[in-house]
Amino acid sequence: MATINIGIVAHVDAGKTSLTERILYETGVIDEIGRVDKGTTQTDSLDLEKRRGITIKASVVSFFIDALKINLIDTPGHADFLAEVERSFSVLDGAILLISAVEGIQAQTKILFSALLKLRIPIIIFINKIDRSGAQSDELLQRIREKLTEHIIPLYKTESIGTKQACIVQNSLHDPAFLQACIEQLASDDEQLLAAYVEGETLTEGQVRAALVQQVRDAKFSPIFFGSAITGVGARELLADLGSYFPSTTGLEEAPLSGVVFKLEKEAAGEKVAYVRVFAGSLRVRTWVTLHRRKHNGNSETYSGKIQKLHLFLEGKTVQVQHVEAGEFCKVWGLKEVKIGDVVGEESGHIKTPHFAIPQLETRI
Repeated sequence: MATINIGIVAHVDAGKTSLTERILYETGVIDEIGRVDKGTTQTDSLDLEKRRGITIKASVVSFFIDALKINLIDTPGHADFLAEVERSFSVLDGAILLISAVEGIQAQTKILFSALLKLRIPIIIFINKIDRSGAQSDELLQRIREKLTEHIIPLYKTESIGTKQACIVQNSLHDPAFLQACIEQLASDDEQLLAAYVEGETLTEGQVRAALVQQVRDAKFSPIFFGSAITGVGARELLADLGSYFPSTTGLEEAPLSGVVFKLEKEAAGEKVAYVRVFAGSLRVRTWVTLHRRKHNGNSETYSGKIQKLHLFLEGKTVQVQHVEAGEFCKVWGLKEVKIGDVVGEESGHIKTPHFAIPQLETRI
């Protein structure tokens, strides 16, 4: 099954959890949208999360767009929990960077964008809260170019921004002016496109669209969407393009096992539950797996563990399964010595980095 693993990241209060709720609603996973201020959202489960209305632990949910499965991580936005965010980055195929149309670019926005770029993770920028008083579009786009990157292409524009009637209109490649603007921007990082442009060749909409998709997947350009997680404007348009701009995992089931542990939980009895991204190969219940841990001196420590139980994420819940294939996130029981950052199976080029920050609270809450 084709699978994409994505994360929603943003400065605190930009609307990450609200957008997650909207996505789950639009894809039929939930019948009613939860409220952050009421503690009824799918991904905020800790008591402190519900009381404070913030995400502390990275939470995983899944949904389908036709035959494409998407696992989504709703990450913390508060500076105190950056380590939790850093862990999730290395298991992502793509990220949605949320920016508030009212507050604009904030401190965490810059940090998150820079970290994603270093790992060459494809980024879609979603400008949220266009229905709120004080929301901006053109001014915010200019600040994005100045403070984050010039390599952006707004796929939509807003109408009636800053009002409850705010909506979006597509910037179509049928428009000669928009097509020309895209060609000029994309040609700076595409030698074939540049050569064709310089030689005066007529470039089709299909060629330009393909160039944009490739450069987004290569983490060179970011498409920009506008919308509102509360009213739902822009959500369907965003969902429709996820499968195009983010690469899916297929065809790696027969490769040697390669995965990474990005999160740990403890059950009431003290048993460890490991969250694992399987990059290649597969995991099966009642089989032994080899794990590797990179030590501070650069050496690798090896140990083994027997998988007792597997849970797969499926449309807002987890289900017990006998095996998990490449591309998936899963919960694993039985790895008693496991730590965050441990490599399951072989280290491979599929794993962006085996190093993870140690979580710590920077302030009292």
